[in-house]
Amino acid sequence: MPSSFTGLSEAIAGLTAMAARLDEATGEALSTAQSVVAGRARAHLSRYSHQPDTPTPSPPGQPPALVTGRLRGSFDLAGPTSEGTGVWTSVMGPNTAYARIQELGGTAGHGAVLPARPYLRPTADEAMHDPHITGIFARAWSAALGL
Repeated sequence: MPSSFTGLSEAIAGLTAMAARLDEATGEALSTAQSVVAGRARAHLSRYSHQPDTPTPSPPGQPPALVTGRLRGSFDLAGPTSEGTGVWTSVMGPNTAYARIQELGGTAGHGAVLPARPYLRPTADEAMHDPHITGIFARAWSAALGL
C-alpha cells in the first residue's frame, strides 16, 4: 500500500502506524514460527522408539528414542512477549527432569553415563536456515505493509 504524506506530522503519524502494524505482525509470526519449531522438535523425538525396560536403539548423537512419549509431550511454549517496539521474546522447551541430560549427555544420578542425544540444537539449527520459517515472517510483514 503506497503511502503519500502532505506534511511532516502526517508522515510521522503514518510511519508510526506502519511500525505498529509491523510490530504486531512480528508477534503473530513469532507465535506461528514457535509452534512450527516445537512441532519439529517433537518430530525429532519421534524418530526412534523402543519398548520400556529395553536398551535404547538410538545411536549416540541422534535424538533419544521414544518410550513413553513424556519428553516429546513436555514442551512448554511461552510468549511471544513484546519487550518494546521491534523486540520480542519467546521460549520453548521440554520440562521433564531428564530433558537436559538427554540433550547434552552426562552422568545420571545413579552413575550411568548417558551420551548426548541432541534434539533441540538440531531443531534450532534447522529453523535458522529454513525458508518456511523465514517465509512466515515475510508473509506477515508483507500483509502488514499491504504488499
